[in-house]
Amino acid sequence: MKSLKDQGFIFHTLEQKPDYEGRVIATLIEKKAAKVSKNAFLYLHGFNDYFFQVHLADWANQQGMNFYALELRKYGRSILPHQKPNDFRDYHEYFEDIDSAIDFIKSKDKNEKLIFMGHSTGGLLAALYADEHKNNHLIDLLILNSPFFEFNIPPFLKKTFLPFMTSIGKYFHGVASPVGLDKGYGFSLHKSHFGEWDYDLSLKPDAGFKIHASWIRAIHLAHTKLQQGLDIQCPVLVMYSRKSVKPGNYRPDMQGTDSVLNVKEIEAFSNDIGKKVQQKSFDGGVHDLTLSKQEVRDRVFKAMAEFIKLNNR
Repeated sequence: MKSLKDQGFIFHTLEQKPDYEGRVIATLIEKKAAKVSKNAFLYLHGFNDYFFQVHLADWANQQGMNFYALELRKYGRSILPHQKPNDFRDYHEYFEDIDSAIDFIKSKDKNEKLIFMGHSTGGLLAALYADEHKNNHLIDLLILNSPFFEFNIPPFLKKTFLPFMTSIGKYFHGVASPVGLDKGYGFSLHKSHFGEWDYDLSLKPDAGFKIHASWIRAIHLAHTKLQQGLDIQCPVLVMYSRKSVKPGNYRPDMQGTDSVLNVKEIEAFSNDIGKKVQQKSFDGGVHDLTLSKQEVRDRVFKAMAEFIKLNNR
């Protein structure tokens, strides 16, 4: 597999303030458009994820945008030996990383327009960030790819397990959750199983890293904030699969559906995040729509291009 550096990507380490585990970094990955541009496209990954979607960067560059991907603290290339991978206690921790990335993109690289795209947990964070920073006019357009707006668990677990783990997570951050990610989605993606994508399984393992009570609490509080309604000012495109299937072990129907989240919940909560929200569903889409089969992701990129063009007038 050809490295990102060999494909023209540049890596920047963003040093952040130390937290409760010690040193903290985020990683900003950059690939400029062929022609000089003042338009930037910033991508934020999901949970159990990191940036490897080169075709997304290529598409952004072809649209005349400078591409950037942010790997948050404790994710992907930002994981340090003393840290619990993918763990956090408050979603505002990630806002420091996003602040640093946007400052680099606008102040150092002199980009004037910013399109912000978030996938899954990155979509949740991007929406909350856009809402809290709406008066700063940092983001011109927001694209959410299967945003994580609610836990995809049965109602009785939402009433029992979720409050229990949330209360534990307030004081006992390192308690491991008895429930983790299912392997089915990972098996549907990676070329070593049933998928077409080649990525580093040490950074994105099929069953994810260990989930702690602190993570469940932080996500639950983020969901609560979003579900109370947001007031995002910029135009928003929310994209998701036409259909969800139950998570679990790999099944062939996971190749053309969202096997992580309930798309009906994405659709419902999208109605209350702003006044300029466009929703678009894709038949045959998987959880990360940009990793769907070629025909589907072509439609995804077309919808994104049309959304950008429509709102550039």
